[in-house]
Amino acid sequence: MAELTSHFLSGVAVFFLMYLIIYASYLFASVTVGAFRLFRLDRMSQIKNELKHEFYFPVSILVPAYNEEVTIIDSVESLLHLDYKLYEIIVIDDGSTDRTTALMAAHFHMEKVARPIRRMVACREQEEIYECTRGAVRITLIRKKNGGKGDALNMGINASEYPYFICMDADSLLQADSVERIVQPVMEDDNVVAVGGLIRIAQCISMKDGKIAGYHLPWNLLLSMQVMEYDRSFLASRILLDSFNGNLIISGAFGLFKKDVVAACGGYDTNTLGEDMELVMKLHTFCRNNDIRYAIRYEPNAICWSQAPSSFRDLKSQRRRWHLGLFQSMVKYRQLFLNRHYGVLGTFSYLYYLLYELCSPVIELFGLFAIVLAAGAGQLNVGFMLSLYLLYAVYGAVLTMTAFFQRIYSQNVHLSAGDVAKACVMCVLENVFFRLVLDVVRSTAFFGYRKRKLAWGRIRRTRQFGEDVR
Repeated sequence: MAELTSHFLSGVAVFFLMYLIIYASYLFASVTVGAFRLFRLDRMSQIKNELKHEFYFPVSILVPAYNEEVTIIDSVESLLHLDYKLYEIIVIDDGSTDRTTALMAAHFHMEKVARPIRRMVACREQEEIYECTRGAVRITLIRKKNGGKGDALNMGINASEYPYFICMDADSLLQADSVERIVQPVMEDDNVVAVGGLIRIAQCISMKDGKIAGYHLPWNLLLSMQVMEYDRSFLASRILLDSFNGNLIISGAFGLFKKDVVAACGGYDTNTLGEDMELVMKLHTFCRNNDIRYAIRYEPNAICWSQAPSSFRDLKSQRRRWHLGLFQSMVKYRQLFLNRHYGVLGTFSYLYYLLYELCSPVIELFGLFAIVLAAGAGQLNVGFMLSLYLLYAVYGAVLTMTAFFQRIYSQNVHLSAGDVAKACVMCVLENVFFRLVLDVVRSTAFFGYRKRKLAWGRIRRTRQFGEDVR
């Protein structure tokens, strides 16, 4: 029995060593490529070498909302300060039980209209439609029967006038140049069918007329650790995957899509918790199966500031929902797995999301179990284990720190000495503590959790963006 345990632990040790080496190498390559790309973009901006044009193709901005009376006015007002000439705003109230529709209609002096909506993709019926105009921007508010976020977005697609649409959350703010930035890849290549933007934590900033007026790290530990996690994820992995058209997800908080291609593949799936990832994987498979030349891009300078959960209860609910959505999408498109027909998408991207996103919580918690088992069997070299863990934690913290400060540099954001010190501490805590907590949360996503396919993910909102949430 002792010999069998020894062989088992040796095999586990080899597996985890390889698992960590591969992930550490991938993370290093991702952060390096991401930092280099941002540096190059910043240099191009400084020497005025960006693609500038007087032509603006029209864009519809879709804002699905459910019980968003706290933030909806601020979000729509922020959209009226965009440095973009041709766009419309469509807010879809998915059967809210609060005053979302009433506040919108009153604040913007909207009038109820009778307007037919052509069904390009399936969605539930509309109940009321309101419209108004602010300057050159038309604002449409549609109240419909509750059907979930995917269904609300399908209604927005049906109601939209323009050939490209942007989806964004009702608790988010766009910078003045965000739309101009996110359409840039389409201006460079008309084969682009979707573009993802960068998501950052809104509780860090105050914003005025689409410009950042101030930045600070919140005192709330959960928020600060999420800041580090977001900056590493969006700087590193997505930029590297973008280099070979391998991104499998565009955040539902901010993404640009070509409407006719989305409609041709059926629009958003209304029976999944991860409608954003499901749509991107659907676009990949639809275009490849139909031999359509396409690209799905990521634009790191198109920035959306979105509210993050400030309590552990909200964070747990959000991450369980994300993990279940990831699972549903991976299972639905399992034909990608190691399938040469899909190229690097199947042989690398799908495999990465399978091993280091979907299965990683279970794998890492199993590693902790193996450590306990080794200690009980007297086969644990405590000194070596602690040294290896410390080395890995410091390595991860340094890469996270690189990603965070690269974003700060590229946006010309001023940080106080206190925020710099706080960021360094948060980078360590995020790698040593926060990651383990999320592993536990995501591992329990399938236990005691009711999968409500039409339910909206809910977190507590604050009206003033940049406010310190405690």
